[in-house]
Amino acid sequence: MNRPTLERHQVWFYLAAILCGLFLGSVQPSLATGFSALLWPVLALLLYTTFTQVPLLHVREAFRDGRFVLAILLGNFVLIPLLLWLSLRWLPNDPALQLGVLLVLLVPCTDWFITFTQLGKGNTSRAIAVTPINLIVQLLLLPLYLWLMLPVADFSSAVDIKKILPAALLLIGLPLIAAIITERWIESVPGRIIWRDQLGWWPVPLLAVVVFLIAAAQVGTVLNAGPVLLIVLPVFAGFLLVAALLARLLTRLLHLSMESGRTLAFSMGTRNSFVVLPLALALPAGWETTVVIIVFQSLVELFGMVFYLWWLPRLFKQGN
Repeated sequence: MNRPTLERHQVWFYLAAILCGLFLGSVQPSLATGFSALLWPVLALLLYTTFTQVPLLHVREAFRDGRFVLAILLGNFVLIPLLLWLSLRWLPNDPALQLGVLLVLLVPCTDWFITFTQLGKGNTSRAIAVTPINLIVQLLLLPLYLWLMLPVADFSSAVDIKKILPAALLLIGLPLIAAIITERWIESVPGRIIWRDQLGWWPVPLLAVVVFLIAAAQVGTVLNAGPVLLIVLPVFAGFLLVAALLARLLTRLLHLSMESGRTLAFSMGTRNSFVVLPLALALPAGWETTVVIIVFQSLVELFGMVFYLWWLPRLFKQGN
């Protein structure tokens, strides 16, 4: 099995991991504390292996195509946040639900978006080039967006700086710094490029372990979240449709090639669920549903990517 095949069928690994986690968590609830403790180092390792696939040392290369970068920034950090802000009024007045939706949909993906771009006949080199921009800008803007969009009371009760900041530094900051050091080490000797390829195999199995541990440790929350998941399912499915149509509009307005347009659509349609997962896990008691919503969105998205692979080459067809 090669990496593209593994990544294309990864959703089945995650579903199997969730089901196994729910079963084990149900029959052995005493293991929940151990699973929760194990989750943090596995999540940190997942983020590290993922960040090593992002060309963090080559941000300047992305700006060679100014119109495409403008489309990425407008789509991911202006149009989609505006869409989410307008959509909040239609969501139930459930702070944990609203926070989960915002956390996961405000941040563009930096990993499997590249794989699906390649499979969907987009421009892989442009996808790789803009991933550092997407990562850096989302980390800077996410706190601002949450502060602007959430009611003050909900934001204050959910965001405990004493808990969120250490989680962000330990589970996002340290893996990011380690990935930059690794990338510099790899690029210092041409023969070391094989290490990046080897690390690229790990995000899928590690994410499967992460969702297994979450399901096993939070089995009660997951099972009780059924009605909430039915509410957010059409939200996440509708987001995929609207994101692609917005990408098509930007492609036409900015006169991008159809290949770049497909790349833009994959960027706007895929979200960075596991990067915000540490922040959700650091939320105080009573916000556990937020974690389940983030994991659920990643599953909906992966099934949506199967649809994207069929739809986007037709939506972004020369002559349209």
